[in-house]
Formats: sequence, structure tokens, C-alpha cells
Amino acid sequence: MATSGDIHGRLDHPVIDSDGHMAEHLPTLAPYLEQEGLGLEDPALRRLVPPYGGSDVPWHDQTPGERQATRTPRGPWWSAPAKQTIDLATALFPALLYERLDEIGIDFGVVYPSLGLVFLHAADERFRRGACRALNRCNAETFAPLADRLTPVAAIPMHTPEEAVAELEYAVSVLGFKAVLCAGYVQRPFDALADRDPEVSRYAFWLDQFGLDSAHDYDPVWAKAEELGVSIAFHSGFIGMTPYRSPTSYVANHLSMLAEGQQSLAKSLFLGGVTRRFPTMNFAFLEGGVTWAAALFSDIVGHWEKRNLAALRAHLDPALVDRDLILELLGRYAPDARRLPSALTRRPTEPDDLLDEWAACGIDRPEDIKARFADRFWFGCEADDPMTSLAFNTAVNPFGTELQVMLGSDIAHWDLPDVSEVLAEAYEMVEHGWIDEPAFRDFVFTNPARFYTGTNPSFFEGTVVEAAVAELLVGG
Repeated sequence: MATSGDIHGRLDHPVIDSDGHMAEHLPTLAPYLEQEGLGLEDPALRRLVPPYGGSDVPWHDQTPGERQATRTPRGPWWSAPAKQTIDLATALFPALLYERLDEIGIDFGVVYPSLGLVFLHAADERFRRGACRALNRCNAETFAPLADRLTPVAAIPMHTPEEAVAELEYAVSVLGFKAVLCAGYVQRPFDALADRDPEVSRYAFWLDQFGLDSAHDYDPVWAKAEELGVSIAFHSGFIGMTPYRSPTSYVANHLSMLAEGQQSLAKSLFLGGVTRRFPTMNFAFLEGGVTWAAALFSDIVGHWEKRNLAALRAHLDPALVDRDLILELLGRYAPDARRLPSALTRRPTEPDDLLDEWAACGIDRPEDIKARFADRFWFGCEADDPMTSLAFNTAVNPFGTELQVMLGSDIAHWDLPDVSEVLAEAYEMVEHGWIDEPAFRDFVFTNPARFYTGTNPSFFEGTVVEAAVAELLVGG
């Protein structure tokens, strides 16, 4: 079997990793937390560290009965490299990752947090914003000497637009980040339960995903990102959401949960009209693969064709029911019926302002869906996911579309037991004939390059891939 290094040597283009990870080295992070008035013993931090599952009482400190009663989900456990101890160290120390990039077959990597992913969702604002700022300041300094081949993302909490805008401004304008990670949802209590015991909101909540039916107008966030020249990436876990609350099986909680969370987020942004109002902003949904996106894209087209305003009025308007005909047929086929159900022929009409559910996203013809969905969304896929090939199935995808997939190595996590196999695993799609070489080039180079330079043409300046990206952009 060819190694990742062997495969990289045969390529005529660089490899960009759009979703590598680090495992936070807590002794390195600790001083930054302390400067924000936090510490490693902060109860809020302890609740967030796996495998506690986000409960006030850590999963391991509960009895099986207590776990069942609260449906405290079993979170990640044995989730870091062990036998490949060098890989554990690689996750902890960015300088070691930098030294091993050639062995891994990666030219340039965008690095995401691990523990930092849950900082974004801490309920306490003081801790949430303080922990994210500490992490961002730590990573800005740690990665500064490695900038020609690695760049970290800034963690941006999204509980309110004001919070997100402030943290975007600080991360980009003060700390110098050029890539950002936004929370993928905010848990909010139901207004109808506002006068109930606060404990109720731990179990009864809804997810705000910033577009359709959001509690706030998040357009200032997208506008600030556009102003600062950063593309938006989302990477939130969904464990703890129904049905991902198994108290006994992390595998059950992990299967499909990232895909479902990202699908829900993409629907919210699309139907909420975000991609219409921001037609040049790029949004990436990481680590959930592309299968859900291919299905959603096709399903949106099918729904629009049947439920656009003209189709509704032509086929489904209750006023179109022929009452005389239905009475005649009822008399023939249900003569013993006591009376005609009024709901059958006098279905309530809908308010005019609720008829067109596509108004916010501005869909006038099916091709508009491609512009609002497929052209604005990117999808992070791991190297060992054969379903990535669906992105290139132009015979099935609406309008012959190739979905914009990007390689995400997931370095530092359990699903990559040997980091040296990343590129080799990704290239298996070519060896099996599922995709061709040009598609592979798009997957590992063209798509990630366009994702980042679409909002910041100078993103790769000063990096080892600068010349190749510049040539790509000139070529159109």
C-alpha cells in the first residue's frame, strides 16, 4: 500500500487540510484562562470536559439509575490516540504537527480546537466568552511561528449577535485570525416556560440556528464576517439532543449526529434567506460528510417544485375543490355517512403572508436553489468516508452539480488511529474508481482554496501553497 508521502509525491497540486484538530494542552492554556479570571478548577470547565456529557453531575459520578433518569448522554471516552503515542503528542503540540506534515502528506492545515468546541456552548456568559478568548489568545501565540503551514481558527460564541460580532472583531482585528469557527446552535428555553423552575429548561429547549425563526437577527454577524474577510465554518456536536441521549452508548450518540446537526443548520440558513442576503459569503459545515447535503439539496428542489406559490395555487388551494363532484362521489361510495365532513371541502385558507415559504430565500426558479445552496455551502469530509464520492455524482445531483467537499483529516480524534494514513485513505476513492483525479484535486485543494479566498483573496499569502493558489485563482 502506498504511503501518504508516496501519494503526495505523485500529485501535481498541494493538499490543504480544512479540518485538522488539536487536543488542548491544559497546562499551556491555564495561564490564559487565569488572565480571563477563570481556572482549570472552574466547575463550568469540569462539566464540559469529556466524558461528562454536559450534566451538572459528571457522567462517571452518576449511578446507572441516575443516568437513565436524566438521560445524561455518554460522551466521548478513550477518544485520543494511545498506541500511536507520537500521534497523541502530535495532537497536543502544534510544533510537532508542523514537523510531521510531510509525512502526513499535507501542505497546509487549518486547525480546530477539541475542548474548545464545547466552550462555545457553555451556558454561563462569563465562562463562555472568557474561555473562548483564552483559547484564541493561546492559539494565536502558539501558532504564530508556524503560519507558513498551519493556521488556527478562532472560536466565536453565538448566543447573541452582539456577542458574536464583538468576538469576531477581537479575534480578527486584534489577534490576527483569518479563519473562524462559529457555534452551530444556541439552546434556548421556551418562552412559555419562562415562569417555571429554571431546571425545566435543561430538558425543554429549542435550538436557534441563526436563520429561520431565530430569536435574533444574525445578519450583523454575517456582515461583520464579510467586512473582516473571513469565511464562516460550523463544527458543533449534537450529542445531548434528541435522539442522541443514550446513557450507555457513545457509539449510538455519535452515529449520524454531526450530519443531522449540520443538516438542520443548513436548512435554517437557506430557508431563512441568509444566503440570498449574503450572496458572496461562504459557509462550511464540517465533519458531517456530504451525504446529508446531497439528500437535502435534492429534497429542497423537490419540495420547491411541489410547494412553490404557483404550484400551491394551481393544485392545492382549497378553493379548487369541486364541491358538487365530491358530494356526488360521497353519495355513491359512502351513502351511509351521516353528514359531509366540512373539513373535506372547506379547509381553512392560509394568510397571504404565510403562503410563500420560499420568500425569504428568493427562489423564483429551481436553478436559484443551486445558487443559494450548492454555491454557498462547503462540506467537510473525512478521509475514510467513501460517501464523499456522492459530491461528484453529477448524474444524480440536481442540475449536474458537484457539491463543494473539502478534506478534513480530524487529526487528534479517535477516528484517525494513525495520522500518517490520512492522504492514503482519501486517495482510495481514486484507486477504487469512485472519483477521478480531477475530483480528488477539487477535494483536497481547489475547494478549500476557494472557500478561504472567496472572502479573503490574500488568505494563503506567506504560506507554502501561495503560488499554487495564486495560479488557481488566475485560472478562474
